[in-house]
Amino acid sequence: MSIEKTLSVQKRENSGKGPSGRLRSQNLIPGVYYTAQGENITVQAPALPLEKIYEEVGHTTVFNLEIEENSQKSTHPVLIWQVQRHPYKNCFTHIDFYGVDLDKEVKVDVPLEFVGVSRGVKLGGVLETYRESVRLSSKPLDMPQKVTIDVSDMNINDTI
Repeated sequence: MSIEKTLSVQKRENSGKGPSGRLRSQNLIPGVYYTAQGENITVQAPALPLEKIYEEVGHTTVFNLEIEENSQKSTHPVLIWQVQRHPYKNCFTHIDFYGVDLDKEVKVDVPLEFVGVSRGVKLGGVLETYRESVRLSSKPLDMPQKVTIDVSDMNINDTI
């Protein structure tokens, strides 16, 4: 499996509340790239390409982060680690990228998807889900985007 998606970002010099607010007014989202070696690189990403790649990859798929600094570009495999959103607008306010080593395992919370209608629900029961995700450990390129659970064969009082 290879990395197909790429997001281009620029390194930013200023950090803090004021400079970050000015970036957001220009439709740029401030963020931090955490390298596998423990360094932190502050970056700024254009809002629309960031939203599109987030919809496609979520928190579980590796993509390339292309960082431009002084007209030089470097590419790093990353996962989206944490996203902060505006309280009532549908937009990002900050994003964290986590640099991964493609040969080492990572632990990621993978969302669960429940499919089908169980016999217990058809008889009047209620499907109760207590988890929305499960933590998996695997190499970054082998990580599933979601875990699908078929509940069609479940009766009342059945658990998984």
